[in-house]
Amino acid sequence: MKPIMKESPLSRCLAGGVFLATCLLAPLAQADTLEVRFGYLQWQPDRGPALARLTPEPEDAGLQGAQLAISDNLSTGRFLGQHYQLESAILGSEDALLEALAAMLDADIELIVLNVPATTLRKASEIGGERALLFNAGARDVSLRLDECSPYLLHTVPSHAMLTDALAQWLNVRRWRSVFLISGTTDDDRAWAEAFRRSAQKFALNVVTDKEWTFEADMRRNASAELPLFTQGPDYDVVVVADERNDFGDFVPFNTWLPRPVVGTQGMAPDAWHPAIEAWGAAQLQNRFAKQAERDMTSTDYAAWAAIRAVGEAVTRTGSDDMQTLRDYLLGDDFELAAFKGRPLSFRDWNGQLRQPVPLAHPNSLVAMAPFEGFLHQHTELDTLGYDRPESRCRLTD
Repeated sequence: MKPIMKESPLSRCLAGGVFLATCLLAPLAQADTLEVRFGYLQWQPDRGPALARLTPEPEDAGLQGAQLAISDNLSTGRFLGQHYQLESAILGSEDALLEALAAMLDADIELIVLNVPATTLRKASEIGGERALLFNAGARDVSLRLDECSPYLLHTVPSHAMLTDALAQWLNVRRWRSVFLISGTTDDDRAWAEAFRRSAQKFALNVVTDKEWTFEADMRRNASAELPLFTQGPDYDVVVVADERNDFGDFVPFNTWLPRPVVGTQGMAPDAWHPAIEAWGAAQLQNRFAKQAERDMTSTDYAAWAAIRAVGEAVTRTGSDDMQTLRDYLLGDDFELAAFKGRPLSFRDWNGQLRQPVPLAHPNSLVAMAPFEGFLHQHTELDTLGYDRPESRCRLTD
């Protein structure tokens, strides 16, 4: 008589044709379902008219990324006894957003993604206090990572400094080190330009000319006359444009006095994400997003997606839905997020910024992904982008 062989859960799982990763995760499932609730709140002020804004930011940029992340979390969570839900609102004013935030806090929603300007984010952080872990998916201001850090505010959108460091590294690698810098007059333009000046010094670039664009002429009719005269001056290798609102930047290429490439907020630009990224499994993410939203994923979508996916990863690894437990894990050395950029992402424990590679792309093609070989760091090359620990006065985990 043959002995009776007891079938293992893994063998049953494989016999049923279930994907191996799911089989390996199945023993981690808990008897009691973890209910993980997220909030998503968005308010962006009217940026005013822009002559060249042929492809404006979608009104639901950020929200669609959050919704896709919830779907991704549920795909794994159903096997682990985890359930995720999202409460979201796109508001018409700052006051309305802060009221919605207070309502979410009163409803015990402790994980909230915010796509708001920096001034609103500061107010939201004060309201949230230690009651919720907030994720910044919209504000790139350097001060939020440098000296105005909140212990319960994490940043998944790259800072201006991260973006301009990525660009400056690439210019250094290409040996295009003489720069003609043109900046607009809005606060965002000036913040971007100031970040680039710092990056230029950091990575041995020479800003030979630094001009502010103050003209109100209609560039749709006058670009070929105005821009060649404006860009006269000492020889330069590249034109760097800081025009966040796109008032004039799209008219700079092919209209400069010297035949030079244009980079910055127009031309080849650094950002958190780009529709042309296909490697590292990104094509699958792009396709799933396009099927859901019927458009391409933006950097704001990616930042919101990364925030919710990071929490999903933390819930899986800790087996907990406690906000403080999740925060500590996210800021710890063990956290890593696979996020379709070729390297695992993690949070800087001093200022809550998500470390991440920065793609540089022109409208229809990816050019490169920073950081680049040769820019060394004692901990990780990703910390060559943005403010490193000794440069920031923030210490979230001390």
